[in-house]
Amino acid sequence: MTQVFHVKPTAEVTMYETTEERQYLQEMLERSRSAATDHLQEIVTPDHSLSAQNLLPRLEGMKVLSLATVTRHGEPRVSAVDGHFIHGAWTFGTDGRSAKARHLAHRPAVSAAYIDGERLGFFTHGAVEPLDAADAQYEEITRHWTAHYGSSPLSWGEDIRMYRIRPRWCVAYAGE
Repeated sequence: MTQVFHVKPTAEVTMYETTEERQYLQEMLERSRSAATDHLQEIVTPDHSLSAQNLLPRLEGMKVLSLATVTRHGEPRVSAVDGHFIHGAWTFGTDGRSAKARHLAHRPAVSAAYIDGERLGFFTHGAVEPLDAADAQYEEITRHWTAHYGSSPLSWGEDIRMYRIRPRWCVAYAGE
């Protein structure tokens, strides 16, 4: 059975990041870029890098992420997920029966890329953590997802799992 989700268009931009979260993201962007290889620094030059202040509005709403997980044999696997950037971290969900859920249960290291043509690239490496009711931001995150899709993601199946990527490294690239 194929489910169809209708996205409610919103004219209003909602950013969830606190001042501290924006500052942490800014520091991580600077730290990641300065520690990058010469090759990456030649691509993401100062005039093509984004500050947290300029990046965050571009991450508003749902963004299709290419998410890389790792199999038990150490092989990379890339799949697409709906990503929502909330409180300085990507959030996404998947069915517990998916291969990615199995990978994440044993190997939480991931890479995620949001690429908008040549206009924007935001690359994140980190580790996932499951989101559940014990998380302080859980209610806010599930409210955001429910408002975006018109139904709770937890109603989409018997074993829907929600995750947050805790970034350890990230770089933002802005094209012309």
